[in-house]
Amino acid sequence: MSILITGASGTIGSLILQRLASTDVELKALVRTPGKAILPAGVTEVVGDMSSPQTMRSALSSVRTLFLLNAVTPDEVTQALMTLNLAREAGIERIVYLSVIHADRYTNVPHFTGKHTVERMIESMDVPVTILRPAYFMQNDANIKSVVEGYGIYPMPIGEAGVGMIDVRDIADVAAAELLARHRAEHALPRRTLDLVGPNILTGPAAAAIWSEALQREIGYGGNDLDGFERQLATYGPDWMAYDMRLMMERIQAIGMHAQAGAVEVLEKMLGRPLRNYRDAVRDMLKS
Repeated sequence: MSILITGASGTIGSLILQRLASTDVELKALVRTPGKAILPAGVTEVVGDMSSPQTMRSALSSVRTLFLLNAVTPDEVTQALMTLNLAREAGIERIVYLSVIHADRYTNVPHFTGKHTVERMIESMDVPVTILRPAYFMQNDANIKSVVEGYGIYPMPIGEAGVGMIDVRDIADVAAAELLARHRAEHALPRRTLDLVGPNILTGPAAAAIWSEALQREIGYGGNDLDGFERQLATYGPDWMAYDMRLMMERIQAIGMHAQAGAVEVLEKMLGRPLRNYRDAVRDMLKS
C-alpha cells in the first residue's frame, strides 16, 4: 500500500516527495499530464484529475495514505470535497490535508473560506486527518526579489499587524513527518490540526529591514496600497485570483497571521530542530 501525493509537481508536493523518497515507503505522485513532472527515483507517476471522479477512483486504488493539496482554482472546494469522498469510498483512513491558517477567520477571502468548508466536512464526518494550517510562505517573496533589488522597495503590503511567515521547506518536513506517522500507525490516528508558522512575527517594515541587511543598502517598505497590489497581480494572472489575493492582504493588514500559543514549540519538537527564519530564507533567495 502506498502514499499518494497530490500537487506533486508544485513547490510543497515536490519537496515532500524528495523527503519521502529516501524512506522505505511506496510513493505515488498524482499528475495531470503524463511524463511532464520530474519525479525522484522510485516514485510512481499516477495520472488523474481531481475534477474527474473516474480518474481519481483509479488513482486512489491501492493507496493507504493521502496527502491532499488543492491549487487555488475557482473549483477548489469541489475538487477537495470530491477527493475526500472518493478517499472514504476507497477506505483510506490516513490523510494529511494542506489548509491555511485562519481559514475560519478570513471569511470573505475565497480560497480561505473554501478551505474552511473542507475542514468542516472533515470535522462533521470525523475523517482521520491531520489538518496543516500554514501561514504566508516565506518563498512567496522570491517573486518580488527583482523589485526589491531594482527599486529598493519591499512591495508586499503585509502591513503591521504581524505575520508568522513559514519556510516552505519546514512545511514539507512537517507534512512528511505526519504522513509517515499516519502511514506506519497500526490503526488510524485521531484527527488533529497544526498551525504552521515560522519562529518570528514579521511586519512590512521588519521584512524591509531584513532585505536591507542582506543587500547592505536601504530598502524601504512600499506601504499598504491594495489597489496597486491588485493591478500588479492582474498583469500576471487572472483577475479573479488578483482580487482573491487583495482580499487576503486586506485581512493580513487587519488581523495578521498569528498561530495559537505554543505552536512554534510543537513544531520544533516534531522536527527536532529550530524552524528556519526569514533572514536565512532571504539570503537563499538572493543566491538563486
